[in-house]
Amino acid sequence: MIRRSNNGKKLLGKIINPAELIDYQAGAVVSRTIINKDAGTITVFAFDKGQGLSEHIASFDALVYILDGQARIYIKGEAFLVCAGQMLIMPANKPHSLKAPQRFKMMLVMVKKRS
Repeated sequence: MIRRSNNGKKLLGKIINPAELIDYQAGAVVSRTIINKDAGTITVFAFDKGQGLSEHIASFDALVYILDGQARIYIKGEAFLVCAGQMLIMPANKPHSLKAPQRFKMMLVMVKKRS
């Protein structure tokens, strides 16, 4: 995975299209973190066709908003086909994974639980 960090301050007070914040790269998953705070993060991803993220668990809820294309998202083994303009909330502490049946872009919003 190719990760890019961004000083989110450059985006403050600007109207942006999140899909334009990141480009596809052949055979890769590219990410760009646009907000990284103690309360959570917002990251934009671009997945080339056939790429994905293996099954893992996060300790807080995560909202996936599909910006372009389609993603196949698995939560506890159940498959969801999520298309551009749709979102899916992945619950904390549940195994999930992502696959790209076609290339897609998504915004991932991770919100940490209060202690």
